Amino acid sequence: MGVIEEITNIECELDFPELLLMSQYGGSFKEYFDAVYEVFKVGFIDSKPLCNGVQVGVQKFPLVDGIHRTFYHITHEGEDESNRTPDLRRMERISFPRFIIDNIPNRELLVWKNTRGRDARILIFNEAEEYLVVLTERKDYYLFWTAYVVEQEHNKRKLRREYEAYKKTNTA
Repeated sequence: MGVIEEITNIECELDFPELLLMSQYGGSFKEYFDAVYEVFKVGFIDSKPLCNGVQVGVQKFPLVDGIHRTFYHITHEGEDESNRTPDLRRMERISFPRFIIDNIPNRELLVWKNTRGRDARILIFNEAEEYLVVLTERKDYYLFWTAYVVEQEHNKRKLRREYEAYKKTNTA
């Protein structure tokens, strides 16, 4: 789709949204969960972001406890998809994915393509926030695949190396 090739560096500094904290909801996980879901709903269901002019959709099915699969995936952690647990760090950053997608291109966002299995992926990483958004290319749109905090230093280095290799290969 040509997204990566068209991206240039915009020099404005990103001002990330405030974290959405459970303490803002009196420590009630139910109220907090509902508020986090509402942010996701407004940002990805009620309106569709564009990534360099291409619509970004979310995967609804299979529903997980009656909610969109993408929401479940970006707010919970665990290798076993049927037994993921809520991740407060992911939930606190619920507004980050839409913010990041809306701010492409920007010099603070490392954007590159890779392939996982048969899927062409677009990775968008902000080193300062240690936050990664992954989109998967589909025929006429991008699918919001996942987003999470990159905590381990070796994973940050791996992402940086992959970005640098992509950049070197695609600018030669």
